[in-house]
Amino acid sequence: MSKVVERAIVSQLVVYLCASDLLPHLQSAYRIKHSTETAMLRVWSDLLLVADVQQVTLLSMLHPFAAFDCIDHAIMLQHLQNAAPQTLS
Repeated sequence: MSKVVERAIVSQLVVYLCASDLLPHLQSAYRIKHSTETAMLRVWSDLLLVADVQQVTLLSMLHPFAAFDCIDHAIMLQHLQNAAPQTLS
């Protein structure tokens, strides 16, 4: 049931964001006719344009879930707890 609700919310949110022109022009996620393929084609196109004018190019790709798996979760939770805003009593 939660997946059905999630899809309904995402669908409505994407319609609102597109209608309000709030999504970045190059945003690929959650957009119709956009995929990882279109994102990679954009990157490839940008690399070729820069190469044509003989500029140096550096491409760095990060996967946030892989980074999350590499940290000590206990230390991360301790840092998050210390960084949390203090509530007034």
